[in-house]
Amino acid sequence: MAEQSSVKLHGMWASPYVTRVQLALKLKGVKYEYIEEDLQNKSELLLQYNPVHKKVPFLVHNGRPIAESMIILEYIDETWTDPPYLLPKDPYLRSKHRFWAAYLQQVAEELGKVLQKEGNPSEDMTNEYRNKMDMAEELIKAELFPNGCPSFEDAKPGYLDIVLYSLLGSFDYIAEELFGFSPFTEERYPFLASWIKALKVVPQVIEVTPPKAKVIELLRARRQIRASNLQTKA
Repeated sequence: MAEQSSVKLHGMWASPYVTRVQLALKLKGVKYEYIEEDLQNKSELLLQYNPVHKKVPFLVHNGRPIAESMIILEYIDETWTDPPYLLPKDPYLRSKHRFWAAYLQQVAEELGKVLQKEGNPSEDMTNEYRNKMDMAEELIKAELFPNGCPSFEDAKPGYLDIVLYSLLGSFDYIAEELFGFSPFTEERYPFLASWIKALKVVPQVIEVTPPKAKVIELLRARRQIRASNLQTKA
């Protein structure tokens, strides 16, 4: 096993991208120091270790920084080589897990940009999102889990599980609370909903999930600030 003596994760408590790295570290049994960053007053270390994007998360392993959450997940899996493994050992399956993780990430980012705009999303925008998630619902099950929803009774979550949960594990209630829009319903996405439900009871997942009320409070405050800034510029 790789040397664990100096592993530091710089993050922000409400970030789903930070959550996914914390979850990966805990699942792999890697001991680490967590350092909370103030993104309104970025530290010298943040600017030094992630000079390109200037954001969290970034992992510092024995003094060497690694940025971008999905890259960090792969680094963790390749550095701490004892099981459980985050990515399948079979190259084809590994490529499929990477593909669908990247797809879910892209769809979530597109929706995030829509929700950041003033006002609630239009019906066309929400339908486009749902159509893309329909494809994920159908094809992920067909390609990777033809026998049904993944179970974590005898196995630990992996790379694709972590990405899925970080994007959809709490996003449904946040969007409903803040925008009156439910992007993810059990009726429309029974397979994905069952998958997330199974993940929510994994002890490591529970441990890294930030409090629902606290996240909503933070995002509501940020939305009010954004609205005030827009009014000031008008």
